[in-house]
Amino acid sequence: MSLTIVTEIDQLIQQVQGYHPEADGAVIRRAYEFSAKAHEGQTRRSGEPYLRHPLAVAGILTFLKLDVTAIVAALLHDTLEDTVATQEELRAQFGDEVTHLVEGVTKIGQIPFQTYEEKQAENFRKMLLSMADDIRVVFIKLADRLHNMRTLEHMSESKRKQIAQETVEIYAPLANRLGMSWMKQELEDLCFQYLKPEAYSLLKLRVAKRDEEREAYVESIIHTTKDALVSAGLTGEVEGRPKHLYSVHQKMERQGITFEEVYDLAAIRIITDTKMNCYTVLGLIHSLWPPVHGRFKDYIATPRTNLYQSLHTTVLGPQGQHIEFQIRTEEMHRLAEYGVAAHWRYKEQARVGDRDEKVFSWLRQFVEWHRDLSDNRQFMDSVKLDLFHLDVFHDVVFAFTPKGEVKELPLGSTPLDFAYSIHTEIGDHCIGAKVNGKIIPLRHKLSSGDTVEILTSSSQTPQREWLKFVRTSRARAKIKHWLKVEEQKRGLELGQRLLEREFRQHNLPAAELLKSDQLEQVALAGGYESLDNMARMIGYGRLSAANVVNQFLDPAVQEQSDGAGSGETPDSIPLKRPNKAVKVLGGRDVMMQLSKCCSPIPGDSIMGYLTRGRGLTIHALGCPNLQALDYEKDRLVEVEWDSHIEGNHSVKVCVLTVDQPGVLAKVSLAISSSQANISRAEITTREDQKAVLDFVIEVSNALHLERTLEAVGRIEGVISAKRIRGWEDSR
Repeated sequence: MSLTIVTEIDQLIQQVQGYHPEADGAVIRRAYEFSAKAHEGQTRRSGEPYLRHPLAVAGILTFLKLDVTAIVAALLHDTLEDTVATQEELRAQFGDEVTHLVEGVTKIGQIPFQTYEEKQAENFRKMLLSMADDIRVVFIKLADRLHNMRTLEHMSESKRKQIAQETVEIYAPLANRLGMSWMKQELEDLCFQYLKPEAYSLLKLRVAKRDEEREAYVESIIHTTKDALVSAGLTGEVEGRPKHLYSVHQKMERQGITFEEVYDLAAIRIITDTKMNCYTVLGLIHSLWPPVHGRFKDYIATPRTNLYQSLHTTVLGPQGQHIEFQIRTEEMHRLAEYGVAAHWRYKEQARVGDRDEKVFSWLRQFVEWHRDLSDNRQFMDSVKLDLFHLDVFHDVVFAFTPKGEVKELPLGSTPLDFAYSIHTEIGDHCIGAKVNGKIIPLRHKLSSGDTVEILTSSSQTPQREWLKFVRTSRARAKIKHWLKVEEQKRGLELGQRLLEREFRQHNLPAAELLKSDQLEQVALAGGYESLDNMARMIGYGRLSAANVVNQFLDPAVQEQSDGAGSGETPDSIPLKRPNKAVKVLGGRDVMMQLSKCCSPIPGDSIMGYLTRGRGLTIHALGCPNLQALDYEKDRLVEVEWDSHIEGNHSVKVCVLTVDQPGVLAKVSLAISSSQANISRAEITTREDQKAVLDFVIEVSNALHLERTLEAVGRIEGVISAKRIRGWEDSR
């Protein structure tokens, strides 16, 4: 073992004992020796001994001043995954608490996944659940990711981009949510370097050059501020703080401005002694330089969910330059540096007292909000959305309950988001809200300072329409979860009805068979978990009730039931319900309805959308609602019109004419002469001496409609005649 490594472990113990004098250095050294033995012979991509990685991770945690247990777990965090060490060995030498932390940090790479996204989702899900149990798990995981990002140059280019993308989407925002802005900024700059290397290098050079030019300017601002504080008898440390590169790049991208238009490349931080003096210093700064309108944020009165507190203001300094000031107390500054770790620190067994319980309430809520999402893609999208929306300061609004409790929400949030942030039941039964005493619609966007009172009704339930305007991942997840449960109920009921109908068509005892062990065995033999699960698949249209019932028929009857000799193919079986004009390609036996939004008629190009629990809805291919539906690809079903169609279909048509006597009679005669029936008519005259004739007519198919419109178009005085879809305006 080299002298360098020994020196590093000695330095690690010294750093821990620097903030925790009674720390057990012996157990830290023992963990180091266990890790060294376990990782013996292993090297990193750089060629250096693997042991340097857990040492570096433990070193990062000393900056957060974490306890001995966390430091020991950091030294051992890769032993269960990358070595032959076992949980029993860890538990025997270091106890249950350390082993629990190592298990929480350990990836689940041993489980095979079909895609990287699936593996990413499961890894992050496990980390979320673990950190709700013990916050130190995520501290170790973030330190692990930070050191990996610091040494990312040794990976392949594709791997660098993959890891950097995951980091900027998940780990950097998570560090920010935990209040560790320094870690978030370093992670973002490292990601920027690997995701956009050319833009990073250019911006780094330009910022460095600007800093040289602005150094004297910033120093003069600091000097003026210090003199003003002394003259006013106020205590305060003043320091300049350059903005990190990624934030500058984001501002240029978000606002569509050039580098030369970015004025506030540096910020001035003032740390004073009391909360009252923070506001006094703010007034002093505004007396020196005029504030920029709309650039003041009071995070002391309304702290962020990650506990961050500070006053932010931007002023117009000398030479018309924008200068950003951050004003806080020493305690606020400590919290801004260490985040949640500052509250957790020195608490025994990772438990907090009642006084600090609120510190972790948002974390538990965060985990709870995403617990119901079983689909990996939906889970990751929801987590990313929730982390992203609350990642930057100006993208939030602070709204209040009638009792004065503050709720921090993404910009653009609605009363529904507010309702779900209080409780799932409140959101599910929300029918409206009062904002500042005035009743407003659910789509209304909240503003900071709004007082929101939620109105509920026991008869109200979540609507799919809500998904179009809610902003928070919690609201979206809860709505989708309710809809999914309801769809499962409807799917089960529909599947049972289809089975019952099919049994009765073959004169079989439906009531008896639906509850029989024989039907249960058919379900299990088909690979379904239960009879109910098979019934749901029938209700969803993924399984034919006829295929199930056929297994209860005699072979001769079964052959007849399958349509032998009828000339039909399995891929073109008309629906078994009477008077249907559509057949499903693939032979699914499902209930069906034509969509009212586009009212397709025979001859239109169509597509079926499988609505769980309600059968198949047929849309015209051009229908915007079909494109906007929140569907999975496997819920689209290819359909076509049956060639043996009888009956008429209602269609809306609009005829624009010159406003003159007799034109309505001529148009009506042309429609009836084309063998089309008028079921409704409405006439509107316009100021430009034209008339709009809206009709609902009944035609047999699209060709019949086309001939009818051509006949109307030939009438003298008719300007245009066209079909009106549900999404079009007749005017």
